[in-house]
Amino acid sequence: MSRTGGFDRERFAKFVKCRAMMERGATAGERAAGAAAAARIAAASGLSLAEALRLTGGGPPPRDAPRGPQRRPPPWEKAPLRADPIGLDEILAQKAKTEAHRKRKAADAARARRADLATEAAERAALREAQEARDRAWAEARERRGDA
Repeated sequence: MSRTGGFDRERFAKFVKCRAMMERGATAGERAAGAAAAARIAAASGLSLAEALRLTGGGPPPRDAPRGPQRRPPPWEKAPLRADPIGLDEILAQKAKTEAHRKRKAADAARARRADLATEAAERAALREAQEARDRAWAEARERRGDA
């Protein structure tokens, strides 16, 4: 008999996943659900849960997922100081660069604001014209009826 016992390939893979949930579920409910699912899969393969666990028990021990590098160093670790201190010319250049960036952003915002105001003015003019046309039509209808 093969290592998978009465399992076919698909059921074996599902059973291994359910066993992992049964053993390493985050909550008691997850572990219970994993055990129930593993028992159902084992029964569908003609095995008891204990037999299925015995058949699949020889796998490698689970490893923790590898962690990536920390996003930033801990607060007690300071960044190394520069070998040469920042000079006045660097500070002034950085200040000028920041100011130019700020002015560009302000100009872009002003341009967008002007475009929005022009669009709103055009919409208001169209509404005003439509209202004037309705007022003229109302006045003409009133004159025709003789209500004046």
